[in-house]
Amino acid sequence: MSPRIKPNLTDNALAVLKKRYFKKDSKGNPVEDAEAMFLRVAENIASADTLYDKNADVSKTTEEFYNMMASLEFLPNSPTLMNAGRDLQQLAACFVLPVEDSIEGIFEAIKNAALIHKSGGGTGFSFSRLRPNNDKVKTTSGISSGPVSFMKVFNAATEAVKQGGTRRGANMGILRVDHPDIKEFIMCKDNNNELTNFNISVALTDEFMQAVKKGEKYKLINPRNGEITGEEDARAIFELIIYQAWKNGDPGIIFIDRINKDNPTPSEGEIESTNPCGEQPLLPFEACNLGSINLDQMLTKDNKIDYKKLAAIIKKAVHFLDNVIDVSKYPLPKIEDMVRKNRKIGLGIMGWADMLVCMGIPYNSEDAIKLAEQLMKFIHDEAEKASIELAQKRGVFPNYENSIYKNKNKELRNATLTTIAPTGTLSMIAGCSSGIEPLFAVAYTKTVMDNDKLPEINKHFLSIAKKQGFYSDKLMMKISEKGYLTGMDEIPEDIKRIFVTAHDIEPVWHIKMQASFQKYTDNAVSKTVNFKNTATVEDVRNVYNLAYELGCKGVTIYRDGSRDSQVLSVSIKGDNTTIQQEEISGKKDKIEPRTRPQITFGQTIKMKTGCGNLYVTINEDENGLCEVFTTMGKSGGCAAAQSEAISRLVSVALRAGVKPEIIIKHLRGIRCPAPAWQEGGIVLSCPDAIGIALEQYLHNKNGNVEKFNFKKNFDQKLIGETCPECGATLEHEGGCNVCRVCGYSKCL
Repeated sequence: MSPRIKPNLTDNALAVLKKRYFKKDSKGNPVEDAEAMFLRVAENIASADTLYDKNADVSKTTEEFYNMMASLEFLPNSPTLMNAGRDLQQLAACFVLPVEDSIEGIFEAIKNAALIHKSGGGTGFSFSRLRPNNDKVKTTSGISSGPVSFMKVFNAATEAVKQGGTRRGANMGILRVDHPDIKEFIMCKDNNNELTNFNISVALTDEFMQAVKKGEKYKLINPRNGEITGEEDARAIFELIIYQAWKNGDPGIIFIDRINKDNPTPSEGEIESTNPCGEQPLLPFEACNLGSINLDQMLTKDNKIDYKKLAAIIKKAVHFLDNVIDVSKYPLPKIEDMVRKNRKIGLGIMGWADMLVCMGIPYNSEDAIKLAEQLMKFIHDEAEKASIELAQKRGVFPNYENSIYKNKNKELRNATLTTIAPTGTLSMIAGCSSGIEPLFAVAYTKTVMDNDKLPEINKHFLSIAKKQGFYSDKLMMKISEKGYLTGMDEIPEDIKRIFVTAHDIEPVWHIKMQASFQKYTDNAVSKTVNFKNTATVEDVRNVYNLAYELGCKGVTIYRDGSRDSQVLSVSIKGDNTTIQQEEISGKKDKIEPRTRPQITFGQTIKMKTGCGNLYVTINEDENGLCEVFTTMGKSGGCAAAQSEAISRLVSVALRAGVKPEIIIKHLRGIRCPAPAWQEGGIVLSCPDAIGIALEQYLHNKNGNVEKFNFKKNFDQKLIGETCPECGATLEHEGGCNVCRVCGYSKCL
């Protein structure tokens, strides 16, 4: 038996584990460390062996599972780490629920989703069965309100459950492109404040894609009765999807016919939806059980792939994931039944960018694309061998006789084996790059106590910099401020070529990489195609077309900064869809603030901050708000100077015609190391306090009789693309947002 490994974790990893994963007492204090957590999980998962062999050596399996996790060579999905061996014992990450075309069916799905969110899972829904807006409702002689209206009900229910839980509810909403309400669905997240608990994707059919290619119209079908209700120009709808994705990242797309072509159990029904990040297509009432191998740990000393070690880990990981199915508790009996009949698992990878760096292969190169295909084929082949071996001992999955494998004479334990999921939080724990994504940054700045800034450097880059003699503290800080190496003459060209980051890479390479991994992945590949802010709608169109041509099952894109501003608008009138340039006031002429009036009136609001009491005076004249100035209690120095600077800039903006609500939006949510509490909520910083004071002033001015409560009036997640918990920049990967500084994940 191998000696028990002591986990070697970074400070960042430990912080994430303490905050989100360790078992805690009634006061919220951790009562286990990393070693105890991994042992808790290993013992629980290994116990499933006795279901098939009463004499199984569970202690040996426990040690194997423990060492595999403690060495950070493999990690299961977050719910398994959090819940295995605890009362909840809900170990699956994501679920798909059907939404039937009736009030009873809709609210049954909402109830079931609430139970899943409460247990820590995410949910995927297809709303394609729902009759369209203004369609007949026989039982009431009324008309229906359509899928999008009900999505808002699902969103509100998720918000309510999220407020009382420890994990965030995450949803995927999907609508077929041939649904009569497809335009409304495509536009439903045009406003970033709408459906904030949903990712959305359009299910594109092969028929639709062919119509796009030929410039033809396609039919819209009422799901209530199968009748054709009209036609749409395929290219116009495709352009609308592309434009909205360019604008703010939603909707994504999935190729639904391609997904169903790979459905291993078609007799059980069609696949309609995926999990929230899109990598796991599932039948109604199925759940996904995922885990990832850390490729950064699968290299020899001379930086070659250690295929022998990789094969051994794959075999153990398949064993582990199959056991998870048996020991997990499920929120609904129907889910338990479906999961155990198909026994789907999703073994994936993380640390791909780290592996390439160590091997000296640029991410955006044909060598990397070829290696991706070769590596994934090996992983899938070995996983298949392990599943066949398990089937010989434990039996094939119960739905095997009606599966596609029966005719292929492949006796598998699991209906699917491989999935490449986003691994934002897991990769933080493992200290490696996320999934198959490129490096998001070579370095970033981390703010610690007393507002000191320290550079966090990629470990491989740090090692090379020291070995090759170009390391200096000054250079590392410079890199951490930019995040990437482009344009830095101090760095050798060959090193810059290897340490390429997400925004340095042309979008076509993202799609090529996704397609290479997809070729030998049973389920799907979660990947974000990152675009620079200057990317055009045509760039997005090219990526979507290439993804279809190369065999991807879906695409998620994110254009840097696209959720912060709007320069185009979409107009939908009847059958015509147009995308037009929006005139921006003041683009040609310089904006000058109006002269400060001689007489103003207003009020002063006292705010508690971490720097002391801040008195915010807000004045207006006959034209509206015109002035803000601040006084900082007994404190002075930088805090007072910065508050005065902010108030002067706010005053200039107000007199230049900027809406107060816009100013509030940009001030609210800014954090400092010393937040303060006062009645109504938490004040995160002095800028946040000024934003709250402005908000309160407007609240009172508008004659609201309700007591002002700024905690309820503000939703931090809507401010820019910064982490709502620490204010650092979020990474967009695999259809999810993650923070490398504090471990926040939208899809945890």
